[in-house]
Amino acid sequence: MSALMATAIVLMSTQMGYAQSSSSPPSADSSLLQSIIKDAKQSAGQDYTLTDHKLHEKLAGMDYQQYRAIRFRPEQSLWKETSPYDVQLFHPGFLYDKPVTIYTVGDDNEVTRLPFSAEKFRYDKGAQQFAGLTNEKNGYAGFRLHYPINRDDYRDEFVVFLGASYFRLVGQDQVYGLSARGLALNTGSPEGEEFPHFTAFWLKQPDEEGPVTVYARLESESVTGAYRFVITPGQDTTVDVKSWLFAREDVEKLGIAPFTSMYLYGENSATRPDDYRPEVHDSDGVLMHTHAGERIWRPLTNPANLQITSLSDTAPQGFGMLQRDLNWQSYLDSEALYHQRPGLWVTPEAGFDKGRLELVEIPTDSETHDNIVAYWVPASPMQAGDERYFAYQLKTVNGAELDTSVAQVVRTRHGSTVLPGEEATDESAKRRFTVDFSAPDTAAALTDATLVAEAANASVSETRVFAVNGGKEWRATFLVTPKSDKPVDMRVHIASAGKRLSEVWNYVYQPK
Repeated sequence: MSALMATAIVLMSTQMGYAQSSSSPPSADSSLLQSIIKDAKQSAGQDYTLTDHKLHEKLAGMDYQQYRAIRFRPEQSLWKETSPYDVQLFHPGFLYDKPVTIYTVGDDNEVTRLPFSAEKFRYDKGAQQFAGLTNEKNGYAGFRLHYPINRDDYRDEFVVFLGASYFRLVGQDQVYGLSARGLALNTGSPEGEEFPHFTAFWLKQPDEEGPVTVYARLESESVTGAYRFVITPGQDTTVDVKSWLFAREDVEKLGIAPFTSMYLYGENSATRPDDYRPEVHDSDGVLMHTHAGERIWRPLTNPANLQITSLSDTAPQGFGMLQRDLNWQSYLDSEALYHQRPGLWVTPEAGFDKGRLELVEIPTDSETHDNIVAYWVPASPMQAGDERYFAYQLKTVNGAELDTSVAQVVRTRHGSTVLPGEEATDESAKRRFTVDFSAPDTAAALTDATLVAEAANASVSETRVFAVNGGKEWRATFLVTPKSDKPVDMRVHIASAGKRLSEVWNYVYQPK
C-alpha cells in the first residue's frame, strides 16, 4: 500500500458555505449508554490494549474454506421464540482473530454477558479439528440480525457486524455489497491506515416489532468511542447512529460515516479484463447534496495509481455511495447479482460542519478486493484529549431513487476521437465524453438548454446537449483536450436561463 500512497493524486472541488456550529452531545438515553460513554472516555486516557480473549493460535491460522465450514446452528438463535427478530453469532478465527464481548439487555435493562459456546456451531468436514479449541471466555467474532423483510414466513439476514468496525445492511430484495464502518482513521495516508475495532456489543431486545438498539465500544491506537445504533429493517433498512469519540492521540484525518466498496470495471473503463460480464462493481458512484442544494455525482473508477479526490462543503444535506445501474443486462452475473446491490445514504444530524467528502480509489485487478473508500472529514483535526460527537441516519438505497426533480446521470462513456482503422494524428490526445442523464419528472423541452462545462488542465469544445431514447434521456457530449499528462478534473451540468436542470457531473480523467 505504501508504494501506491507515494503516487497519490490529490484533487479537490470546493463548494463555499457558511459556518455552522456543532450540536452539543445529548445526554445518554440510558444509564447503560452513559456507562459505556464513561468507559470510552476513561480508556482514552490510558495506553492502548486490545485483547484476543486468549484465542487459540490454530483458530487464527485457519483458511477461508475451513472458516466457512464452521456454521451457526439456527436453532440456537437468540430471541427466536420471543421476538420477530433473531440473533445469530459468528465463530472467532481466520481474519476475525480479535473476538468481541457480547451482552444481552433484557426488558428490565438487566445486562447479561453471553459466554462463548461451541454447542452453538456445527463443525463440518474440514473444520472438525477446531471443535475443541474454544472456551467460554473466547468471545464471538460478531453477530447478524434476522427479520422477515421479504416474506412473512422467513427471517432474512439484514445486518451483520463482523470484523474491525465494519457492518453491512440490506433492505428488501437486496444482497450484500458495500460495507459501512464505525470509523476510518488516516485512510490513504503514507503512514498507513489505522483500523479501529468494536470490542463489545450490547444487544437490546426490541418491544414487539420495534427497532433493534445496539450499543458498542470502539478502540484503536488513537481513538476510543461509544456508539448507539437504532436499526429498523424494511424496504429500506435504516440505522440511526450516534457516536461519542475521544482522542487518545492526535489524529491527522478523521473519517466519519465511512463506506467501503469495490469497483473493478464499468461502462467508463477504457480497458477491461477478458470477461464475459459487461461490468463488475458493488457501487458506481458517490453523490453529495450540498448545503446550497447542488447535487454532485462523481462516477467511480479503477485508477492506474492511487487517487484521492474530495468535495468540500459546510453542513451538507446528505451524501452516499450508490449502485445506480440496477439493470441485469449491465452485469449478466447470476451469482454475484451486482444488479441487486444497494447504495448507502447518510443524512447528517450533528457534527457535520465545515469539511469534505473524501473519495479514495485504489487500483485492483480482482473483484474480491474492496478498493473504494469514502467518508466525511471534518475541517479541524482531532487532537489528543479532544471529544467529538456525531449523529446521522444511514439508509439503504435502490439505484437513483433519492430525487427525480433534476436530471440524474445514468451512464458515463468516453473514447478516442480517432475512428478504428484511421491513422493517429495530433488530434489523438482528444477524448470524446458522452454523459447521459435521465430526464426529470418535470422535464421540459431542451430547446433553450445549454451544456455548462469546465475542466482543470484541459480545454473543452464541441459541447452539445439533446434528447435521446425517445426523450427519456438527455445526452451531453463534448471533446476534452488535455494540456499535459496531469489529471483532468471536470464539472458539467445542463442549464436553461441560468437554472440548473441536472446534477453536476464531476469526473477525473487520467491522460495516457
